Amino acid sequence: MPPSNDHFWQTPAVRHLAWLCEAPSLIRRGPVFHIGDWLPDDTPDRLRQLDTEPEPLLRKLDSQRSHRLGHYFEELYHFLLSELLGWPVLLRNLAIRTGQRRTLGELDFLVRNPHTGALEHHEVAVKFYLAHGPGNSLRWYGPNARDRLDLKAERMVHHQCTMTGRPETLAQLGELGFREPVTPALVMPGTLFSHPSAPAPPLPTWVNPDHERGCWLHHHQLANLDTSLWMPLHKPHWLGRYQSRSVPAPGTTEASLAAVAETDRPTLFAQMQARPDGIGYTEINRWFVVPDSWPQVP
Repeated sequence: MPPSNDHFWQTPAVRHLAWLCEAPSLIRRGPVFHIGDWLPDDTPDRLRQLDTEPEPLLRKLDSQRSHRLGHYFEELYHFLLSELLGWPVLLRNLAIRTGQRRTLGELDFLVRNPHTGALEHHEVAVKFYLAHGPGNSLRWYGPNARDRLDLKAERMVHHQCTMTGRPETLAQLGELGFREPVTPALVMPGTLFSHPSAPAPPLPTWVNPDHERGCWLHHHQLANLDTSLWMPLHKPHWLGRYQSRSVPAPGTTEASLAAVAETDRPTLFAQMQARPDGIGYTEINRWFVVPDSWPQVP
């Protein structure tokens, strides 16, 4: 039974973990792994208890050397596997190399599923893409426009998730004592953003229609929008619906919006609304504001 997003979380990292427990996949191609199918019924109670005593999760997250969102997400997923599901994580971030030491890829997690007894290879990623272009020219670009949903999905499904079928991988796993078949599992939540003035973008058949959604705008299109309850989101708060005890300090949002044009960097904002229970504010929509030159790639 997944936790409810209506709860006001005291610890942001626990809120991120609760989101991960029920976040839908962006795609439905390949060996998509549905975490909610395996969560114990007492997961909401355990998450609320963790919210009052978050030290185990915070220690896990603080142990990472990198502050990149992808690494944070991997640590969060590792905690979910080992602590919420109780599944043994046997290997992590195993680089697969050829005899000439060329790296072919990496196995994010090698896991033992105690319910089936299967050895599983879990590939994980969290991604954010913006719809841009007319008709058949429409593409889903990342904030860094070198990244595209179709290219990422292709690589995840047909390269990363097939790594355990390669002879190089089988040889390395055999040397480590793993000689049984390995089942791939793909975890790829995130958000797809569309432009509010454009028609609803057509979705490829392999995109999950129940994906999480947001909106995006070029910087010059902000003039007629009320942004007084917008909150700039810094990583790792891109994960899940944002919550806050208060609205941004005066000038904070304006400065962040102005910085989009000054620095030429896209910025994610949460549109906030007072909670009906009176406990602070909750995100009701999210907006990517991108430079007017986006998605041009230098």
